[in-house]
Amino acid sequence: MAARANRLSVGALFRLALRYSVEQGVPARSLRVALVAGTVLTAINQGDVILATGNVVWLKSLLTCVVPYIVSTYGAVAVRMTIAASDYVTINEYSRN
Repeated sequence: MAARANRLSVGALFRLALRYSVEQGVPARSLRVALVAGTVLTAINQGDVILATGNVVWLKSLLTCVVPYIVSTYGAVAVRMTIAASDYVTINEYSRN
């Protein structure tokens, strides 16, 4: 039961995740990943339309870049949350001794 009392609320976890998503270079790194991956995926998915000067669906192109940004940011936040949780557990273990 005592272990449950030390857990953060959903709101606190959400605020922490938001904080991690905008600090320490995460947005810049995610943007670079999104530009590279989004460009490659757009070329794969709509390359024939672009080369044929057809009607490019720009919403698809935008979403093709947004998805890698979200995935990259999620990965960075997940790693930071895991590290923070392991540090929290380690600190609590030492404080009990």
